Amino acid sequence: MESNIVNKCDFGTSPPLFVGVLFDVDGVLLRGGTVIPAARRALRKLVDENNNFLYPVIFVTNAGSCQRLHKARQLSHLLDIHVSPEQVVLSHSPLNIMKTFHNKCVLVSGQGPVTSIAQSLGFQRVVTIEQLSQHHPLLDMVDHNRRPTAPVKPVRWETNLQLLVDVLLTEGSPGSAHDPQPPTQLPILACNTDLLWMAEAPSPRFGHGMFLLCLEAVYRKLTGRELQYEALLGKPSLLTYQYAERLLRTQNHNRKLSIIYAVGDNLMTDVYGANLYNRYLSQQPEAMKSGAKRVALGTGSPITMEEQEPVSAAECRSILVCTGVYNPHSPLPSDQNSRITEMVFHGQRDLVLDRDLLEPSRVVEDVEAAVDFMLQQESSDA
Repeated sequence: MESNIVNKCDFGTSPPLFVGVLFDVDGVLLRGGTVIPAARRALRKLVDENNNFLYPVIFVTNAGSCQRLHKARQLSHLLDIHVSPEQVVLSHSPLNIMKTFHNKCVLVSGQGPVTSIAQSLGFQRVVTIEQLSQHHPLLDMVDHNRRPTAPVKPVRWETNLQLLVDVLLTEGSPGSAHDPQPPTQLPILACNTDLLWMAEAPSPRFGHGMFLLCLEAVYRKLTGRELQYEALLGKPSLLTYQYAERLLRTQNHNRKLSIIYAVGDNLMTDVYGANLYNRYLSQQPEAMKSGAKRVALGTGSPITMEEQEPVSAAECRSILVCTGVYNPHSPLPSDQNSRITEMVFHGQRDLVLDRDLLEPSRVVEDVEAAVDFMLQQESSDA
């Protein structure tokens, strides 16, 4: 089997590759800073004697508190393989093709070196929550120990929620009084809608989607309106999968892929997103335009992107592992005893509960079993 794979995946002279692989990171390869035991074994099956990948491989994570170079270095160090920045898709990575917003003044809320991250994506006029707090010191009163004249790096959600609402309800002039019924809403580009994610703790941790849930609730309580998003990025958005497929094609010298395997640990993001992309690939683009835009770009106005992503792969197969958020003792959505209902659906607000999209193509124990399944499938199809 191995000799067939090597022949098939010779990037220089062999026929075009037909397979690409998308790996989630947290809960599949890592738990926080700890490597899941099966991860190194799995990846060794996908590289040759020179440590070069035999298939086009992209690591797609909803993390976003660093740049691609940093994440690539981290993965290379922990997994003992070479991962290039071009093999990494973070939640905010697709923002670099949304050039419509690059020359606008943007307020960035997040973790890590947000200014350098935003600038690396192409944004030219960046304001952080910390800078806004320093410029308008009277706005941030959620922590009574703070002094308006002493710059403090925000580490609490309250500060970000307060100042974001200030900006939204004043149409970008936070020094002004709130208008509870603003005539327009500033565009919001939200990266990473994960409600939960898996670190070293025994149970999942709050993700950025929990922060968005709070922001939506506060905005609705103060205005009586639903918060609108101009774009929702990161898994499960179509735009993220389109962007990841473009990187897979680049690794494959722009040759067409027929099958993409997407390995993840979260029904609501990894499986939903891969299945949504599979549905998108299986239907004519003309028939999918309206629905695809709503999921990929949120509920705001359509965004004009300078680079249109052509449909390439014929199929995207979702593989669910049991080493992260998914609890193997819980029934899948298709099971009669499943407790996934509209009331406890953990997907982002603008995504509808579609049980077909929550049904993985395959459930396996860990990422090594996922790779074994993929290699077995491709060997039998060769």
